[in-house]
Amino acid sequence: MKLSSLTFDLSAHQPIPTLEITNLTENSKLASSSSLFVCIAGAVADGHSYARAAYENGCRAFVAQKKLDLPIDATVFYVEDTRRTLATLACRFYGHPTKRMRVIGITGTKGKTTTARLIAQILNRSSIPCGYIGTNGILYGNKRMDTKNTTPDAVTLQRTFSEMLRDGIQTAVLEVSSQALKQFRADGIEFDTVLFTNLFPDHIGDGEHRDMEEYKSCKKRLFTEFPFRRFISWADDPFAAELNKGIEKDKCFLCSALDERADFYIQSIRPERFENGLGVSFDLCRNETRSPVSLPLLGKINAQNAALALAVATERFAIDLSVASESLKQAAVTGRSETILLPSGAFVCLDYAHNGASLQQLLTSLAEYHPSRLTVLFGSVGERTQMRRAEMGRVAALYADRAILTSDNPGKEDPEAIIADIAVGFSGTDTPFVSIPDRKEAIRYALEHTAHGEILVLAGKGHEAYQLIGTQKLPFSEREIVEAFITAQKEKPQNTLLKT
Repeated sequence: MKLSSLTFDLSAHQPIPTLEITNLTENSKLASSSSLFVCIAGAVADGHSYARAAYENGCRAFVAQKKLDLPIDATVFYVEDTRRTLATLACRFYGHPTKRMRVIGITGTKGKTTTARLIAQILNRSSIPCGYIGTNGILYGNKRMDTKNTTPDAVTLQRTFSEMLRDGIQTAVLEVSSQALKQFRADGIEFDTVLFTNLFPDHIGDGEHRDMEEYKSCKKRLFTEFPFRRFISWADDPFAAELNKGIEKDKCFLCSALDERADFYIQSIRPERFENGLGVSFDLCRNETRSPVSLPLLGKINAQNAALALAVATERFAIDLSVASESLKQAAVTGRSETILLPSGAFVCLDYAHNGASLQQLLTSLAEYHPSRLTVLFGSVGERTQMRRAEMGRVAALYADRAILTSDNPGKEDPEAIIADIAVGFSGTDTPFVSIPDRKEAIRYALEHTAHGEILVLAGKGHEAYQLIGTQKLPFSEREIVEAFITAQKEKPQNTLLKT
């Protein structure tokens, strides 16, 4: 695209050169002579400081909100907010792909990933090719790419939508985080359907949200500042009523487990044991239709997530409720209440629960299966999340039989100090806990001390396949650790026999 066409509504202090732009970027390392480099001021680094590096890589076109000291042959467009401008430019550069797609956007504190993955799975199994963008990466067709954030940057988003269209994918489901809404990453997306899951205090502190009001207002942007055709919400959350007020009734669909007048009403949620895992069953009522649902995911929260997914499938894609419900029998969401049966007859549960509310929900759901002992292993992210630590400790002390405190992406913070913050939550309780800072050692210890009838929860990492330790991002997969333990246990009798 010609630079003049891409930036037609921006002003520069010099004539705009005849330049073909083939790359829009905020990363100076990716800048070249055919790039437009947008300076983004981040929480850790300021892109304005890297403008010179982009220039030395050949770049001559820049967007900035601060004065740049560059040679005279550099064209600089000055704007009030480079983040908002980047989103606008990304939509323009990639030809506004969401105008030709059905994009489903989901926000809320909990449930975004599970709801999004369930929607994508239902649609794909119903021969409606659907892409997914969120915490579990970018998934469509046979392609899979990791994402740094739950909601990627604006350029990645628009490029991905464009590539999906090119590959024949005209439907996509997107997790929309509060940080993405705060930083305008999703601006310019035209949504077909928007979903609200729930709202809990979270992501408040340095580098995140100033307070609960800011967190709430960022979430609200999805429903007040973006075009959409349908709004689907979990009506039992108090914040839903505030959102519902400003939306036309014919656009609005409510899901509930408390109000039988809701468009989708959940009845009779009950725990269910499957052959190799744990799940939940319930009945979903829509008008005069009642559909039984069996879901190999845990607890009431996942019944809620499934109801939201089924509402999208039936209302926006005209999939029969019973057909959509049947497809959920094979549902799977990486790192979200995944249960694995050990040779001993115990279960291991892998989950991303990383705050007090989500950990409480997970532990109370697992208690419904009446394990002989419920053990939770967890830590807390370093360099932030101080407010979560003692709260998670209190939840573990109240709802688990024992706890193993360990690391969870400590970064440059001392893991022992993080564990000490968590341990404050155990004060005044008699719930036993041990501290093992090395997470791999902690998991091995937990697995070796888990017997028939027990449930062991590995909380906080979920889908993540890495550990942030110091300044390093090291490979780390809890699933691989558990699978290696299972393999070793299965080989033990054979090895013993051979030695004899």
